[in-house]
Order: sequence, then C-alpha cells, then structure tokens
Amino acid sequence: MTVSARSELASPAGASSGDRAYTPRRAARVLLVDAAGRVLLFEGFDPARPEHRYWFTPGGGLDPLESPAAGAARELAEETGLRLDPAELGEPVWSDATEFSFDGVWYRQEQDFFLFRVIPGSWTPRASTTSSGAASPTTAGGFPTSWWPAGTGSTRPSCPPC
Repeated sequence: MTVSARSELASPAGASSGDRAYTPRRAARVLLVDAAGRVLLFEGFDPARPEHRYWFTPGGGLDPLESPAAGAARELAEETGLRLDPAELGEPVWSDATEFSFDGVWYRQEQDFFLFRVIPGSWTPRASTTSSGAASPTTAGGFPTSWWPAGTGSTRPSCPPC
C-alpha cells in the first residue's frame, strides 16, 4: 500500500511562490531497516549554510527516464554498498512532495520512499555505524551515519535535501 502526502495545493514544477522560483526534482529514497527495527540515516549539511545540519535516508535524485525503484537501488548501492535489484524494493510505502533550499537553490521535490529490511548477516554497511542516535564519526557515501531507533520523537530527522 502506498501512502501519499503530496499536497493538492503544491504549485506545478518549476513554478514560483512569491519571490521564490523552484527547480523541479524527482527523487527516490530507501528506509533501510535492520533486525532491531532501526533505520539507517546519514548526517548532511548545506554547503551554503554549513551550520545547517540534518539527517536523511539513502537515496537521491532520479536520472532522466529512471524509474523510482531503479533510482532508489542505484542510490542505495552508491551510498551504502548494498546492491539490490529494483524489484526487491517493491512498491513505494510513502510518497510526498517537499520544498527546500540546498546550496542556494530552491527545489520542489516529489519523492517516493521504499522500505527494505536487511536480513541479519546478509550485509554490513561500508562503514561501521553506531547504535545510538548520536552522530557517528564514521561515514558511508561520504556522510556520517547512524542507525536510529524507531520513535525517536523530538529528535525526528529532517530531510532536505531528500
């Protein structure tokens, strides 16, 4: 079942809102969950605002004509080393649209989220990750990583650029 939070009020891709023009972007992301029910997140920052830190799931922008599942599988391999056939991801479990600024550019991004549960012993992240909610000194795909437990409440990660 796909759940969607796409707003009926969202402006068309490439539209402007007030003085802000948005660059349209399609993306696919993966909620990678381990046997303990934790999700793998990366810590990132905006180059235009280095003090602005956030957590995000593996994934990213789709290549032209790339399906969301294919893009999610490609990004997952690039960022974590885990190689999956796009069919293994199934259908998206969540879809939404978000607007964010990254490196001085405003984006309006439509994104699909896929869920993949890692079978114990079948895969180890390229870099070791911590089991706490704190940022790890290690990296995967060039980003600090951490396995976050479900229900972290007020420490809920934000996601630009998702």
